[in-house]
Amino acid sequence: MLQDAPAPADWLSRLRDAEAQLNSVILGQSRAIRLILLSVLARGHVLLAGDVGTGKTTLLRAVARAIGGPYARVEGTVDLLPTDLIYDAHLDDDGKPRIEPGPALSQGEDLSIFFFNEINRARPQVHAMLLRLMAERSLTAFRREYRFPHLQVFADRNQIERDETFELPAAARDRFAMEIPVTVPTARDDRIALAFDTRFHDTDALIGGLSAGVLPYHGLNRLAAQIQAGVHASPALQRYVFDLCDALRDPVRAGLSVQDADMARLVQGGVSPRGMQALVRVARAAAWSDGRDAVLPQDVREVFAPVMAHRTFLGPAYEARREILVPALIRAAFDTIPVPAE
Repeated sequence: MLQDAPAPADWLSRLRDAEAQLNSVILGQSRAIRLILLSVLARGHVLLAGDVGTGKTTLLRAVARAIGGPYARVEGTVDLLPTDLIYDAHLDDDGKPRIEPGPALSQGEDLSIFFFNEINRARPQVHAMLLRLMAERSLTAFRREYRFPHLQVFADRNQIERDETFELPAAARDRFAMEIPVTVPTARDDRIALAFDTRFHDTDALIGGLSAGVLPYHGLNRLAAQIQAGVHASPALQRYVFDLCDALRDPVRAGLSVQDADMARLVQGGVSPRGMQALVRVARAAAWSDGRDAVLPQDVREVFAPVMAHRTFLGPAYEARREILVPALIRAAFDTIPVPAE
């Protein structure tokens, strides 16, 4: 039986405790940790970006322990089938065929975190299955419908190899509330500690030292609803959010300029209404986490790039340089759209 969720006044202290504990075991990723925790508060799915070996899986395992809910993981491969997410067909020790629940069903309907490793190695048919799981938090299998009310999907992309990879279509990318970079720590001391301090060599023991269930997964939906209802945005702030998003959709009309780019051809597709909704939800979570009941421009600017960058689709001539051009486009929007007075 589930324990009672914490009282509303206790959640903020629990959030700060979870953030401090995560930063003690995951070095050099304070921004990624904060953004992931904001996604937890906003109940949004997350795409992780980063090179191999930067600790994405360790970070997610640590977050899963902090939340305390059931955790499942699947590896993206070119031969993965949509049905592989649902069931595992094999021969048992007696040679008889058996069907066992696959990753999506292995933890039951209480599943809290589902991690899809190297999602772009899987084929589009698998992406389509995942899309339903993300959009509806449900799937149909074994002649019944399974619902996952606590589910949050995390995925990462292989950004090194290009052979046998399938980039996510726009509809699938738009389902992720944020794309969060997990990069190599910049601080020299952190990198030396990760290499030489044996505490960081045993991942299981490292994560096992975290307090389990600091942010109880079964209370997060109610907390998220309270945050969205209790944190308000002024009319001026609403106009600011709209103008920023509109500038990414139509940079020419907004008067944006990016070096070495034809602004009329740069953006092929911009922010959707779902993207604006995600921005507002995460900005409200950021304001609440700082102890405020009103969204400020600084909240919007803090989370704008992680929410909007992967939703900004460039023209074919510019897509290869998106890692340079999209941040430049966002900076141009910040420089051009006036910030409302607080």
